[in-house]
Amino acid sequence: MSIWEGAVMGLKHKGTQTMKTNRLVLRRFTPDDADAMFHNWASEPDVAKTVTWNTHESVETSKEVISMWLNEYQKEDTYQWCIEYSGEAIGGISGLEVNEELRSVAIGYCIGTKWWGLGIATEALRVVIDYLFDIGFNRIWGVHNIGNSASGRVMEKCGFQFEGIIRQGAVNFDGYIHDVKQYAIVASDREQNSMPHLHHN
Repeated sequence: MSIWEGAVMGLKHKGTQTMKTNRLVLRRFTPDDADAMFHNWASEPDVAKTVTWNTHESVETSKEVISMWLNEYQKEDTYQWCIEYSGEAIGGISGLEVNEELRSVAIGYCIGTKWWGLGIATEALRVVIDYLFDIGFNRIWGVHNIGNSASGRVMEKCGFQFEGIIRQGAVNFDGYIHDVKQYAIVASDREQNSMPHLHHN
Protein backbone atom coordinates (compact mmCIF):
# COMPACT_ATOMS: atom_id res chain seq x y z
CA MET A 1 0.00 0.00 0.00
CA SER A 2 1.41 3.40 -0.95
CA ILE A 3 1.56 6.39 1.35
CA TRP A 4 -1.15 8.01 -0.78
CA GLU A 5 -3.50 5.06 -0.34
CA GLY A 6 -2.88 5.19 3.38
CA ALA A 7 -3.72 8.89 3.48
CA VAL A 8 -7.09 8.25 1.80
CA MET A 9 -8.02 5.66 4.41
CA GLY A 10 -8.10 8.18 7.25
CA LEU A 11 -8.82 7.43 10.89
CA LYS A 12 -11.78 5.48 12.21
CA HIS A 13 -12.06 6.93 15.71
CA LYS A 14 -13.66 4.75 18.37
CA GLY A 15 -12.94 6.77 21.48
CA THR A 16 -11.86 5.35 24.82
CA GLN A 17 -13.11 1.78 24.98
CA THR A 18 -12.46 -0.71 27.76
CA MET A 19 -9.59 -3.14 27.20
CA LYS A 20 -8.20 -5.95 29.33
CA THR A 21 -4.83 -7.64 29.64
CA ASN A 22 -3.75 -10.50 31.89
CA ARG A 23 -3.35 -8.13 34.83
CA LEU A 24 -4.96 -4.84 33.87
CA VAL A 25 -8.22 -3.21 32.95
CA LEU A 26 -7.93 -0.06 30.85
CA ARG A 27 -11.17 1.91 31.02
CA ARG A 28 -12.66 5.38 31.15
CA PHE A 29 -12.22 7.37 34.31
CA THR A 30 -15.30 7.83 36.51
CA PRO A 31 -16.01 10.35 39.30
CA ASP A 32 -15.38 7.54 41.79
CA ASP A 33 -11.70 7.42 40.75
CA ALA A 34 -10.84 10.83 42.20
CA ASP A 35 -9.76 9.55 45.62
CA ALA A 36 -7.56 6.80 44.15
CA MET A 37 -6.13 9.19 41.59
CA PHE A 38 -5.10 11.66 44.28
CA HIS A 39 -3.65 9.15 46.75
CA ASN A 40 -2.13 6.65 44.31
CA TRP A 41 -0.29 8.93 41.89
CA ALA A 42 -1.46 12.53 41.38
CA SER A 43 -0.18 13.77 44.75
CA GLU A 44 3.24 12.12 44.43
CA PRO A 45 6.18 14.47 43.76
CA ASP A 46 8.18 11.67 42.12
CA VAL A 47 5.37 11.16 39.59
CA ALA A 48 5.09 14.88 38.90
CA LYS A 49 8.77 14.94 37.93
CA THR A 50 8.00 12.67 34.98
CA VAL A 51 4.96 14.55 33.60
CA THR A 52 3.99 18.08 32.58
CA TRP A 53 1.50 18.80 35.39
CA ASN A 54 2.02 19.68 39.03
CA THR A 55 1.04 17.47 41.95
CA HIS A 56 -2.60 17.74 42.96
CA GLU A 57 -3.03 19.65 46.20
CA SER A 58 -6.27 17.91 47.16
CA VAL A 59 -8.84 15.38 46.02
CA GLU A 60 -10.83 18.34 44.71
CA THR A 61 -8.16 18.94 42.08
CA SER A 62 -8.39 15.31 40.98
CA LYS A 63 -12.17 15.63 40.79
CA GLU A 64 -11.84 18.69 38.55
CA VAL A 65 -9.43 16.92 36.20
CA ILE A 66 -11.66 13.86 35.93
CA SER A 67 -14.70 16.08 35.34
CA MET A 68 -12.86 17.66 32.40
CA TRP A 69 -12.07 14.22 30.99
CA LEU A 70 -15.68 13.10 31.37
CA ASN A 71 -16.71 15.96 29.09
CA GLU A 72 -13.94 15.05 26.63
CA TYR A 73 -15.23 11.47 26.41
CA GLN A 74 -18.12 12.78 24.32
CA LYS A 75 -15.61 13.17 21.47
CA GLU A 76 -14.70 10.09 19.47
CA ASP A 77 -11.07 11.17 19.18
CA THR A 78 -10.52 11.25 22.96
CA TYR A 79 -8.20 8.52 24.23
CA GLN A 80 -7.84 8.71 28.01
CA TRP A 81 -7.66 5.46 29.95
CA CYS A 82 -7.54 4.74 33.66
CA ILE A 83 -5.13 1.90 34.47
CA GLU A 84 -6.76 -0.48 36.93
CA TYR A 85 -4.66 -3.15 38.66
CA SER A 86 -6.10 -5.65 41.15
CA GLY A 87 -9.32 -3.65 41.13
CA GLU A 88 -7.59 -0.38 42.00
CA ALA A 89 -6.95 2.71 39.87
CA ILE A 90 -3.17 3.21 39.86
CA GLY A 91 -2.47 5.51 36.89
CA GLY A 92 -3.45 6.64 33.45
CA ILE A 93 -2.44 6.34 29.81
CA SER A 94 -3.59 8.55 26.98
CA GLY A 95 -3.32 9.36 23.29
CA LEU A 96 -2.77 13.08 22.71
CA GLU A 97 -2.05 15.60 19.95
CA VAL A 98 -4.00 13.72 17.29
CA ASN A 99 -2.91 14.75 13.80
CA GLU A 100 -5.50 13.63 11.25
CA GLU A 101 -3.36 14.43 8.21
CA LEU A 102 -0.28 12.54 9.41
CA ARG A 103 -2.39 9.97 11.24
CA SER A 104 -0.12 10.44 14.24
CA VAL A 105 -0.75 10.54 17.98
CA ALA A 106 1.43 11.17 21.02
CA ILE A 107 1.36 8.82 23.98
CA GLY A 108 1.54 9.72 27.65
CA TYR A 109 1.37 7.56 30.76
CA CYS A 110 2.05 7.55 34.48
CA ILE A 111 1.49 5.22 37.42
CA GLY A 112 1.98 5.53 41.16
CA THR A 113 5.47 4.83 42.51
CA LYS A 114 4.17 1.86 44.50
CA TRP A 115 3.71 0.02 41.21
CA TRP A 116 6.93 1.04 39.45
CA GLY A 117 9.14 -1.78 38.23
CA LEU A 118 6.32 -4.31 37.76
CA GLY A 119 6.04 -3.99 33.98
CA ILE A 120 2.61 -2.40 34.27
CA ALA A 121 3.31 0.61 32.07
CA THR A 122 4.75 -1.67 29.38
CA GLU A 123 1.71 -3.96 29.52
CA ALA A 124 -0.68 -1.02 29.25
CA LEU A 125 1.25 0.66 26.43
CA ARG A 126 1.32 -2.50 24.32
CA VAL A 127 -2.46 -2.82 24.18
CA VAL A 128 -2.93 0.89 23.59
CA ILE A 129 -0.50 0.70 20.65
CA ASP A 130 -2.50 -2.18 19.19
CA TYR A 131 -5.74 -0.27 19.66
CA LEU A 132 -4.46 2.93 18.06
CA PHE A 133 -3.00 1.14 15.06
CA ASP A 134 -6.32 -0.65 14.55
CA ILE A 135 -8.03 2.75 14.39
CA GLY A 136 -5.73 3.68 11.55
CA PHE A 137 -2.94 5.68 13.16
CA ASN A 138 0.32 5.34 11.28
CA ARG A 139 2.70 6.90 13.81
CA ILE A 140 2.65 6.78 17.61
CA TRP A 141 5.29 8.83 19.37
CA GLY A 142 6.34 9.87 22.83
CA VAL A 143 8.93 11.90 24.69
CA HIS A 144 10.43 11.82 28.16
CA ASN A 145 12.62 14.03 30.29
CA ILE A 146 16.32 13.32 29.79
CA GLY A 147 16.59 12.00 33.33
CA ASN A 148 13.58 9.68 33.11
CA SER A 149 15.28 6.74 31.41
CA ALA A 150 12.70 4.28 32.75
CA SER A 151 10.08 5.76 30.44
CA GLY A 152 12.41 5.29 27.49
CA ARG A 153 12.87 1.64 28.38
CA VAL A 154 9.09 1.16 28.45
CA MET A 155 8.78 2.55 24.93
CA GLU A 156 11.73 0.51 23.64
CA LYS A 157 10.20 -2.69 25.06
CA CYS A 158 7.07 -1.87 23.06
CA GLY A 159 8.99 -1.48 19.80
CA PHE A 160 9.50 2.29 19.74
CA GLN A 161 12.70 3.53 18.16
CA PHE A 162 14.77 6.35 19.59
CA GLU A 163 14.65 9.28 17.19
CA GLY A 164 16.84 11.80 18.94
CA ILE A 165 16.99 14.56 21.50
CA ILE A 166 14.61 17.46 21.01
CA ARG A 167 16.46 20.42 22.46
CA GLN A 168 14.29 22.66 24.63
CA GLY A 169 11.34 20.62 23.37
CA ALA A 170 9.09 20.50 26.44
CA VAL A 171 8.03 22.62 29.38
CA ASN A 172 7.40 21.48 32.95
CA PHE A 173 4.47 22.59 35.08
CA ASP A 174 6.73 25.24 36.65
CA GLY A 175 7.56 26.81 33.27
CA TYR A 176 11.03 25.29 32.98
CA ILE A 177 11.84 24.47 29.33
CA HIS A 178 14.02 21.39 28.94
CA ASP A 179 15.40 18.81 26.53
CA VAL A 180 13.53 15.55 25.88
CA LYS A 181 14.26 12.26 24.18
CA GLN A 182 11.80 11.32 21.45
CA TYR A 183 10.71 7.83 20.40
CA ALA A 184 8.22 6.55 17.84
CA ILE A 185 6.72 3.43 16.34
CA VAL A 186 5.06 3.36 12.91
CA ALA A 187 2.58 0.94 11.43
CA SER A 188 5.21 -0.81 9.30
CA ASP A 189 7.04 -1.75 12.51
CA ARG A 190 4.01 -3.60 13.83
CA GLU A 191 4.77 -7.03 12.42
CA GLN A 192 8.19 -6.93 14.06
CA ASN A 193 6.69 -6.61 17.55
CA SER A 194 4.60 -9.09 19.51
CA MET A 195 1.35 -7.51 20.57
CA PRO A 196 -0.96 -9.17 23.13
CA HIS A 197 -4.54 -9.99 22.22
CA LEU A 198 -7.08 -7.32 23.06
CA HIS A 199 -10.35 -7.99 24.84
CA HIS A 200 -12.91 -5.25 24.17
CA ASN A 201 -16.02 -4.84 26.27
